[in-house]
Amino acid sequence: MTVAVPSLEQIVHRCQQVMAHAWMVRTFVKHSDEAEDFPELMGVVRAVFDTSRALETRVDDPPAYVQMLRKKIGKLRAAAAEFRRDAAEASTHTNFQQAVVSLDACVAELERLLDSAPQPAARPPLNVAGGFDEPSRLDGASGFH
Repeated sequence: MTVAVPSLEQIVHRCQQVMAHAWMVRTFVKHSDEAEDFPELMGVVRAVFDTSRALETRVDDPPAYVQMLRKKIGKLRAAAAEFRRDAAEASTHTNFQQAVVSLDACVAELERLLDSAPQPAARPPLNVAGGFDEPSRLDGASGFH
């Protein structure tokens, strides 16, 4: 049995669905009474906002979207881990417990989607001067002596 590899467009579509769930966690936390007493909770609010804003400008450019998500996923993962700790201190209410489960699931799904996306092509190595190596300069045909 062959497993179909999703296209970048399909990955972006699914990521947008997952980010909608993360946005709902953000909204719940931002408007909760506990956020006033536990400002630490606002870290996850900012991280989801930052990730969402960075991604939404790239929805029509799947390679750029995936590249940006690769850049932002670490911060989102760290914010989810911090939220897991802070939420338990802020409230034992089921809503907070479920928000933690939901956000952890969002991060796990985004990571799975990134794992299914092709890796970007390697860039040519930088030369000592900080530019990209060009064959004409490497073989001495650049005209500079």
